[in-house]
Amino acid sequence: MLKIVNVAGARPNFVKIAPVVAELRKHPSVIACKLVHTGQHYDESMSDSFFRDLAIPEPDVHLNVGSGTHAQQTAEIMKRFEPILLEERPDYLLVVGDVNSTVACALTAAKLGIGVIHVEAGLRSFDRTMPEEINRVLTDHLSDLLFVTEESGRTNLLREGIGEEKIHLVGNVMIDSLRRQLDVLGELDTLPRFGLRPQGYGLVTLHRPSNVDEQGVFEGILTALSKVAERLPLLFPIHPRTQARIAEWGFERYFADSGNRPGDRGLFRTAPLGYRDFLELMRKARIVLTDSGGIQEETTVLGVPCLTLRHNTERPSTIEVGTNHLVGTDPRKIVEEANRILDGKCKKGSLPPLWDGKAASRIVEILLHDNPLCHGL
Repeated sequence: MLKIVNVAGARPNFVKIAPVVAELRKHPSVIACKLVHTGQHYDESMSDSFFRDLAIPEPDVHLNVGSGTHAQQTAEIMKRFEPILLEERPDYLLVVGDVNSTVACALTAAKLGIGVIHVEAGLRSFDRTMPEEINRVLTDHLSDLLFVTEESGRTNLLREGIGEEKIHLVGNVMIDSLRRQLDVLGELDTLPRFGLRPQGYGLVTLHRPSNVDEQGVFEGILTALSKVAERLPLLFPIHPRTQARIAEWGFERYFADSGNRPGDRGLFRTAPLGYRDFLELMRKARIVLTDSGGIQEETTVLGVPCLTLRHNTERPSTIEVGTNHLVGTDPRKIVEEANRILDGKCKKGSLPPLWDGKAASRIVEILLHDNPLCHGL
C-alpha cells in the first residue's frame, strides 16, 4: 500500500489538487490517500466555494493557519504540519503549485525523510523578488519526483542540476479541472446576474504585491484600465489584498458605481468569485487582463486573448503557442495592446502539448508503475 498525504492551502492549490485527489482515490486497494488543508486561504470566496465547485472531499485534517507575514505563515504551517506527518508516516507528501503552504510542507517532510512529490514543478519567472519564485525553487530542490506542465519546466530543472530520472512531463492538472467544468458552465446564470452579454465585456484580476502594494504602479494600472473601459465595460473581482490598497489610497474614484451591474462603459468592482462563476465569465470575455499565472493558462485553453500585466512569466508556453501577451505595467503599453485586441488584431493561439485534461491520470500511472520507488504495487 502506497501512503500519500496531499496538501492544499490556497485558492490556486485547490484547482490543482482536485483532479489529483480524485484520480488517487480511484485506486483504494493500492493507494491510501489523505488530504490536508493548511488554511492559508480560509474564507468562503477563497476556499469553501472552491471545495464545493471542484467536488473536493472534506479535508482529513484542517490546520487553520490563517494569515500572517510570509515568515509567520510558513513557520506556523511547519509547526502544525509536523505532528501530522509524524502520526501518518506517509511514503510521500504531494504538494502542488508555489504558495507558502507548498514550500512549508515540503521542507517539513524532507527533514523527516519523507519523499516529496511536486506537481507543477520547474516553472521559473527568473525573478527572485516574487515570493512564489523562491517557493518554486526551494520546493523543486527538496522533491524526489517532479511533474512538469510544459517543456520549459524540464529544461529549467535540468539546468539546475536535478536528475532527469526525477522529472516527468505530464501536462497541466489545472487544465484537468477546467475541462471537467465546461459541461456544467452553460447551466449557470453568471452573465445575466451581472447584466453582461458574451464578448461584451472584459475581465480583470490583480493581486501580486509588485502591482497592488506599490502605489504608483497600481495607480498607473488603474489609469490604463479606466482608459480601456471607455471602449467596453471591465469587470474586476477584487482580491482582499487589492481591496485593502484601494481603500487605503482612495482609489475608489477609478471605479464606476452601478450596484455591480456594468453598463456600456466603465471599470466595475465585485467581490471575489467562486471557481465556476469566474470560469464562465472568463470563457465568454472579449479580453482578460491579469497578473495571475493560472489565468494565463486557462485563457490559452479557452482561446481568450489575455494581457499579462507583469514583466515576466513562468509560463512561457502561453505566449509561445497560446493567447497570452506579456505587456508589463506601463499604462500606455497596456492601453495600446488592449486596443489592438479590441480592434480584432489578436493571435488565435493553440494548446501546449498534453494540456488535454489527463495530467492527473498520468501522474498516478507513473506513481503506480514507472517509478522505481513504487515497485511491487
